[in-house]
Amino acid sequence: QVQLVESGGGLVQPGGSLRLSCAASGSIFSINFMGWYRQAPGKERELVALIISGGNTNYADSVKGRFTISRDNAKNTVYLQMNSLKPEDTAVYYCNADLIVAAPYRNLEIWGQGTLVTVSS
Repeated sequence: QVQLVESGGGLVQPGGSLRLSCAASGSIFSINFMGWYRQAPGKERELVALIISGGNTNYADSVKGRFTISRDNAKNTVYLQMNSLKPEDTAVYYCNADLIVAAPYRNLEIWGQGTLVTVSS
């Protein structure tokens, strides 16, 4: 059973910071990429940030310069450091991973359960 477990959401004031973590566990052979998406009430889910196996990253324009995605390959964990948070960053944040699972080897895309981030004074 392969799964993603997220942590780190919560309530923060505008201008504050939060760090989200997402750990992948199970029979993982390799991870192609991991990323964070978010979904605000009444809106579609959108990509926030992505990091591929070689370390290249991609960010939504709305978070460039404020959010940083990083990855600990030894721990199969991805982080999202969020600084200068704004009320419009309020959303449920979902971790996503595209990986190769072992025995039998196959490609799999999985999602975390989501963690709520609320930016409000």
